Amino acid sequence: MTSPTIAGMTERQKSLAFFTLITALVLEIVDVTIINTALPAMQADFAARGQDLGGSAAQWIAAGYSLAFGLLLILGGRLGDLFGGRAMFLTGVAGFTLASLLCGAAADPQLLVAARVLQGAAGAIMAPQVMAVIQILYDPVERIGRLAWFGVIGGLAGIAGPIIGGLLISADIAGLGWRTVFLINLPIGIAAFTAGWRYLPREIAHKGAKIDVIGTLAFGAALAAALFPLVRGEHAGIDAGSITLLAASPLLMWAAWAGLNRRARAGKPVIFDPELLHNRLFRTGALIGLIFSAANTGFLFVFAHALQSRLGYSPLQTGLVHIPFSAGVMLGMGFLGRRYLAKMGKWVLVFAALALVVANTATLSWIAWGGPGLPLLLPALLLAGVGMGCLSGPVSPVALARVDRRHAGAASGILKTVLQMGSAFGIALAGSAYFALGGPVLAMGAGGLFAALGVILVLLLGCLGLALSLPDQIFVPEASSQAA
Repeated sequence: MTSPTIAGMTERQKSLAFFTLITALVLEIVDVTIINTALPAMQADFAARGQDLGGSAAQWIAAGYSLAFGLLLILGGRLGDLFGGRAMFLTGVAGFTLASLLCGAAADPQLLVAARVLQGAAGAIMAPQVMAVIQILYDPVERIGRLAWFGVIGGLAGIAGPIIGGLLISADIAGLGWRTVFLINLPIGIAAFTAGWRYLPREIAHKGAKIDVIGTLAFGAALAAALFPLVRGEHAGIDAGSITLLAASPLLMWAAWAGLNRRARAGKPVIFDPELLHNRLFRTGALIGLIFSAANTGFLFVFAHALQSRLGYSPLQTGLVHIPFSAGVMLGMGFLGRRYLAKMGKWVLVFAALALVVANTATLSWIAWGGPGLPLLLPALLLAGVGMGCLSGPVSPVALARVDRRHAGAASGILKTVLQMGSAFGIALAGSAYFALGGPVLAMGAGGLFAALGVILVLLLGCLGLALSLPDQIFVPEASSQAA
């Protein structure tokens, strides 16, 4: 059966196409968080075979995915414009599934890191097509109801990752251990590819689009230069090469920005319109998203690892402990944030940042003190989840509130890229502090926890300050939704 055209699609076919896209969304999100539960099992497995999966490699297994995904996300969207969302969706799903197989079959840490980077690159081709096809399938009014699913399912998928990881590792299917967290993607990927081939519409290409290869490479080099030194070693020292890269990063970013402006003035293809960054609300919202994503991902990375390495929790126990956090996320994202954002504006984000400061401090301190009574932890995790939901849900509406409609697609792409880069930086910053001061990898000390907590608190206080700087009236009539 060939895929339908838009004009000939029935409501049933549209629904089948929509749930095909939902499957890919879940596949991509779960793979970001499932890795946190699996890392200690990977370290133990490789150590038993005489191979060292140290702190740097462990961070790269997590951060390499987010880095590749973030760097290539906007390029993936452009490829969809050129070759069609259906074609690029199928390409991305196929690549993601193959990369998952390579992850599950990796014989050493280096191959596992390489496969994770490939997985992130394939995800960057797959993910942008989800929103592109949604826009083709539904008119703006219909889209509102459909996109509501994304917040709920996306939030559930992100929190389900650690729980699924714990269950799979504990089940130890066919003696595969941690490898099942990757191999489980094979049947899901094959099902998504088959459904995509059958149900996604064909007529979704935009002939005039061109790829800004120079801009993609320039911004990618600047971001990679900033990230690589942070994850290259377990010790606190920074060598001459790291200093050189860190010093070069802002210069590379400035060069990339200057080149972007020159190409825009000349009417050439650009990775995004520089006019977007003249919008103060968009700049502030994107920066909040970047810092919050770094803080939240860093917290979840350290939390899942420390429960196992310091308190001796099993992967399954670690996953189950995330349940109160999951409940808080759903409450914050699905009810509190959505209900009160229009009425309270920036104060929803301020409350969320304060809640995260309190909850993250209580949670990591509880682990550092040896886990004195699990019931003491559960309220802190619930509060952390509420804070996450009340920040992650409103960030996009706030950042995009005054973006001109002709820039809406590019702005959404930049925002998603920023969030992904925040994830990579969060693992790098909090993870580096954690591994540098925590002692041996399999017996992490309290010093690493408090060092990571210090990094996370600095990031959250940055979110708090930026949230306070937002205007009192964020959501204005469309007639005035121009650059602020």
